[in-house]
Amino acid sequence: MEAEKLYPVCKNYIWGGEKLSEKYGKDKSVTPCAESWELSFHPDGPCRLEDNRLLKDAAAPSDLGKNCAGFPYFPMLIKFIDAKQDLSVQVHPSDKYALTRGLGYGKTEMWYVVEAEPGACLYVGFENDVTAEEVRAAVENNTLQKLLHRIEVKPNEAYFIPAGTVHAIGAGCLICEIQQNSNITYRLYDYGRVDKNGNPRQLHVEQALEVMNVKAEKTQRQSVKTDDGTLIFANRHFSAYALKINGSHIHR
Repeated sequence: MEAEKLYPVCKNYIWGGEKLSEKYGKDKSVTPCAESWELSFHPDGPCRLEDNRLLKDAAAPSDLGKNCAGFPYFPMLIKFIDAKQDLSVQVHPSDKYALTRGLGYGKTEMWYVVEAEPGACLYVGFENDVTAEEVRAAVENNTLQKLLHRIEVKPNEAYFIPAGTVHAIGAGCLICEIQQNSNITYRLYDYGRVDKNGNPRQLHVEQALEVMNVKAEKTQRQSVKTDDGTLIFANRHFSAYALKINGSHIHR
């Protein structure tokens, strides 16, 4: 397949802002543009080409490369996330959990901070070891944030979020998320927020308690110089490199 422009899919979740449409040229008809799925084969938001073909239909195995051969479908999804409000506290299942329940693959992801307003933060895992009973009580008492590991962030930082890690993106963050090709999310806590119809947003507390890692978070970072750039993270499903671009030249 010759190189063609991809057309992303925008999602209008209630916590989203206007930066992706106003500053980054995304679809202005979707308001708010909370997420822009930039590289997606997923049926919940498949990217299209200029002639309106789905990327998943247009891309041949030879286009995808040999690393995809071990997967039943393209293993990666890339999106931008604009958090005008805090995202829900959530967790994603592992491959083992998801596959044994017929849900497809689980979801491990990483976040690259593109923009961060002063004081913007991420929640990644727990500050100390917890029990499921403590987490359940904190959800019921609206005190879950007190248990979470809070990280104040700056642009150009990256964070690895393995499946099972309880997490949330805070207001004021614009994130590039690289993740497994999965859309399974268990919402553990949502600050009592309601949807546009005034209904409480659905929680998945029991599933979240079943899949979450209750150990204290040890923030995972790596920075390894390679011929392809600085390796930020790598796992079976994706790898991410930081490249410094100066015009058309790459400084390695």
